[in-house]
Amino acid sequence: MNMTEQAPPSLDLTSGQKKSLRSLGHHLEPVVHVGKEGFSPALLKSMDAALKAHELIKIKLGQNCPVERNAAGPELARMSGAALVQVIGRMILLFRPNPELSQGKRIVV
Repeated sequence: MNMTEQAPPSLDLTSGQKKSLRSLGHHLEPVVHVGKEGFSPALLKSMDAALKAHELIKIKLGQNCPVERNAAGPELARMSGAALVQVIGRMILLFRPNPELSQGKRIVV
């Protein structure tokens, strides 16, 4: 997805669902890193691929990231059509269900 395309609507999660996802995401390593280029088309493509493969991903904002960390989480969630689960410091946790994943790999919230 490039930045000019219309992003799918973001998901709304209950507080209980967010709590469950936070516990699942606690031990995850970041799979996407945002650097000095900010929200580039390459970043959005890798984030989309990671969400398709894992449903729940952790994103790390680098020191040189031009986007304010408090604004980055909601913006990344909006652009990817994912739900913002948590922002702690420079770490962002996003969730987007993928019905195409096998039952054993899907996250049920």
